[in-house]
Amino acid sequence: MQRGTMRREASTLSPRFIDLYCERTAPGFWDEPVNAVSNAALLAAAHALPVALGREMRDPLELLPIALGGSIGIGSFLFHTLASPAAELADVIPIWSFVALYVLAVIWRTTGQNVVRTARIAAIATAATCIAFWAGGQGVTTGADPAPMRLNGSLQCLPALIALTAFAGFALARQHPARWLVTGATLVFFLSLVFRTIDLQVCVATGGVGTHFLCRLLNGLVVGLLLQALVVHLPPVRRDPAL
Repeated sequence: MQRGTMRREASTLSPRFIDLYCERTAPGFWDEPVNAVSNAALLAAAHALPVALGREMRDPLELLPIALGGSIGIGSFLFHTLASPAAELADVIPIWSFVALYVLAVIWRTTGQNVVRTARIAAIATAATCIAFWAGGQGVTTGADPAPMRLNGSLQCLPALIALTAFAGFALARQHPARWLVTGATLVFFLSLVFRTIDLQVCVATGGVGTHFLCRLLNGLVVGLLLQALVVHLPPVRRDPAL
């Protein structure tokens, strides 16, 4: 039986079942084992925890992105096992929460923790994100029918790629100590989007496994590099409370 036939039959049995990736052929819990297990790579976010907890004053703008980085792996595991709209929300909410908090933390610390400058740059970043979503013509979720999704839904990641590219460019221009970590994260994220995009196109050639699991593994590396850049090279500014 061809995969397209199995997809149609599975969709008939489960109308709300999301079949976006090559590996999935039915609505069963363990129908994407490789994709599901590869999400363990996101638990690499925990590597930054000892540094964040070791500070004299713990900063929520470090601890929350670390926690969200780990929760991305959990949410994505649920999505690749349950394949339901609710599970997809468990996937995308931690992802975009991580992106938003990480960008805020970077802006806050690169402006010397200046409230006005942080608010101004954050407003510009928010507007740019909205424009990128509008230009891509997609939301942050995939929906139950993957057929209309351009580039297999990778366009929804465009705002994150733009933010990473801007951050890398800024870090390189300023010769910031975090520049190589951020540049590496940007390049790895771009490669992960390539694997996400071609997943269905190479489905037959990969024996029905696809390449989405490589996207998940690389995203774990991206999160690890970004958190390393934040906690090691962008430490919080501690001001004398007496000033």
